[in-house]
Amino acid sequence: MLKKDRAKVGSEVVARVVEGAVRQACDRSTPLAESVNETLYHELERLRKARDNEATRTDRAMYGEIRRSLPKAGESEQRKMLTRIVERYVEEVTGNFNPLVYEAATRALPLGLTGLLNGLSPRRLLFNFGQLPSLDRQIVIQGHLDQLKALYRHGTVVFVPTHSSNLDSPILGYSIFRMQFPPVTYGAGLNLFSNPMVGFFMHNLGAYTVDRRKTDPLYRQALKQYATVTMENGYHQLFFPGGTRCRSNHLETRLKKGLLGTTIDAYRNNLLAGSRKKASIFVVPVTISYPLVLEAATLMEDHLKRSGKARYIIVDDEFSRIRRWYDFFKGVFSLDQRIYVTFGKPMDPFGNDVNEGGGSLDPRGRPIDPSGYLTCDGRVSVDKVRDAEYTNQLASRIVSAYRKENVALATNVVAFCFFTQLRQLSQEPDLYRFLRETSADTSLSLPAVERNVEAVTQRLKEMAKQGLVRISHDLQYLSSGDILRGALRSFGTYHNTPVISRRGVRLYATDMNLSLYYSNRLAGYGLEALVASAGGVA
Repeated sequence: MLKKDRAKVGSEVVARVVEGAVRQACDRSTPLAESVNETLYHELERLRKARDNEATRTDRAMYGEIRRSLPKAGESEQRKMLTRIVERYVEEVTGNFNPLVYEAATRALPLGLTGLLNGLSPRRLLFNFGQLPSLDRQIVIQGHLDQLKALYRHGTVVFVPTHSSNLDSPILGYSIFRMQFPPVTYGAGLNLFSNPMVGFFMHNLGAYTVDRRKTDPLYRQALKQYATVTMENGYHQLFFPGGTRCRSNHLETRLKKGLLGTTIDAYRNNLLAGSRKKASIFVVPVTISYPLVLEAATLMEDHLKRSGKARYIIVDDEFSRIRRWYDFFKGVFSLDQRIYVTFGKPMDPFGNDVNEGGGSLDPRGRPIDPSGYLTCDGRVSVDKVRDAEYTNQLASRIVSAYRKENVALATNVVAFCFFTQLRQLSQEPDLYRFLRETSADTSLSLPAVERNVEAVTQRLKEMAKQGLVRISHDLQYLSSGDILRGALRSFGTYHNTPVISRRGVRLYATDMNLSLYYSNRLAGYGLEALVASAGGVA
């Protein structure tokens, strides 16, 4: 956020959150002190487990003072306590966008990432600059780009991407910059700011902090209102509606409705403020497709242990280890692999398609006035039940867009065929028992897997023509044998244990967890029957 807007936005967020808490207390006929006590409970519980540092010491001192004063405080003092708490939250959350740092960082990003990805020191980076592979070649940006570019003239754009990796934010940020789109404001987990240099650039590239360890409802309201107010002030947004990174690598089907609902709130508030010309909010689904995922092993292990709630934030995964970055991108560059960033069809906050002029369209393509969705008796109104249903419609459209814009890759197809064929041959209904009982000596004949790859690839080509999915260049033009060999090379370049390994004319189940992980990207497309019909003897 620009420095000139920080105070205005911050004060508006604080006022809305505090007024909301006061109104809720009145509606429930409960003392305001209960809201303060609820915050104390959640925050003191968090601080009990938190590491000792300057921030936690400041919080302990503030909450200790509030706890001592609360029993004797009147309603006016209780309101001041709430205000003080929310101000603390907003101060922590607020991003500090700096146009000069943004321009310098984005110009340096391709060079810096390319150097990092190739393991180069600054000295080697300087002397090898002309010989470095282009990052542009590795990141394929596609989708409804011309329409999206036109929409910036008519309102505020909100990107809602899939979330597989902590690399999503820099990859998306670079893609947005490369397309010469305006910068975006986005929330990023507090753990990603732990490195001072990374934190400095993230703050100045538009990021604001999200501390998922904070369970206080007031904090969640502060985040929601911050997103809403910044949207109302014309700041383009990016947030991950699936919440945290998807552990299993499935395409997200259940989205967090709270942040999605802010698009309706911001649109309504703009209408009420009379800023109808710039009231429009455009929601753009984005699907990011990786041939390999940096944190795949840790994420899948976490998923299989069903410990997502207990380990909601993973602070010790591959993303935090620079060497793993190097290994990951070394494979991407050496095998000339592609990361696909696909911008879906823009829609309004109610899930309707929009044209290049920003106008909403009904299912038959006829122009409609979206303000009518929020109007009752000729006036724009708030109706939580009605608005929740609109948000559900929007979420459904986003999920559908993810499936259509998902890019099927060679690694997905080979893992899917291999894992599905082994599962069918085992006839073990319980997934977790199947994973435990499948040893590294379990194998399939290479020709059988290749036949499955041919059948699945052919079906994906047909689906791509129907607009049901996208496919990579490899799947479009290579033979099934080349697709299989390319995927096996990819699986052997990065992960400590190859996902699938080849010995002679047989393929071995070296890491079944990762085979499942990469195959999950094709779940739900009805491809399993093709593997069964293609057959093959283990």
